[in-house]
Amino acid sequence: MQNTMRIEFSYKEGLGIARFAMVLSSLSPLFVLWGVRGTSLFSDKVTALACVLLVILPNVFLFARYRVAKSQDHRNEITVKECQDNRSHLLVYLFAVLLPLYSEHLTTWRGFSAAVVALSFVIFIFWKLDLHYINIVFLLLGYRVFSIAPIRDDNPFSRQDNIVLITRRIGLAPLEQVAAYRLSNTVYLEATNAA
Repeated sequence: MQNTMRIEFSYKEGLGIARFAMVLSSLSPLFVLWGVRGTSLFSDKVTALACVLLVILPNVFLFARYRVAKSQDHRNEITVKECQDNRSHLLVYLFAVLLPLYSEHLTTWRGFSAAVVALSFVIFIFWKLDLHYINIVFLLLGYRVFSIAPIRDDNPFSRQDNIVLITRRIGLAPLEQVAAYRLSNTVYLEATNAA
């Protein structure tokens, strides 16, 4: 009788700092709205500076991550098995996340604390559910976001879950191959259409 051991490979999303920056950059519209709205708890200068930093720094880091991926040639060839347009995720994001957080009153410490806790929950959810690709900057630059089920092979080290492709294409066909730079382990920016 031969002893056999089954080895299972679990996938863990890497590039934690890049993912966190992407989550914060996805909340840029909220920080802009909070900066414009202001609060009586802090001076307008402090509020504006904090909100500007929360908008600019994560987006600069995201752009820097793209530049590193490009310079180090973190490019992968992805063969599309199935493709789904993620525009509906942006609508859910806008109405389910931004509006409730914006309507939070920041005029008392209790309201401010509630907004920070709610924002922490949103960041945690975006982080755990890999929703860090939702970013209005991509939309403003003319990109679309697709969830792609790649062709899988028998290699146990191959990716076994869907990836997100950010591209200027309007659609992707089955078996189409796309060269893309890796922003995180699940988010890719198409190489030929990247700025």
